[in-house]
Amino acid sequence: MGLTNKKEEQLKKMPRIESRIFLSKNGKYIVQRTTFSSIKPVEYYKKVIENGEIDPKITLEDFDDSGFFQQDGAQLAES
Repeated sequence: MGLTNKKEEQLKKMPRIESRIFLSKNGKYIVQRTTFSSIKPVEYYKKVIENGEIDPKITLEDFDDSGFFQQDGAQLAES
């Protein structure tokens, strides 16, 4: 049973997800690297930029991502 045309179009619009698992160079750790790739036409981003309202009061310095990232794998392995 094949996919419908509508489902195929939905899948084409989704980002491509690639996952690689490999040993670290010293062989002590397993590394999992996940890459999300999405492709959009340049015209799409031009329209987003042209129509977007940017709040000049918000800067990257205001963005707090300190709780977002996990610990380094080496630190986890030691504890």
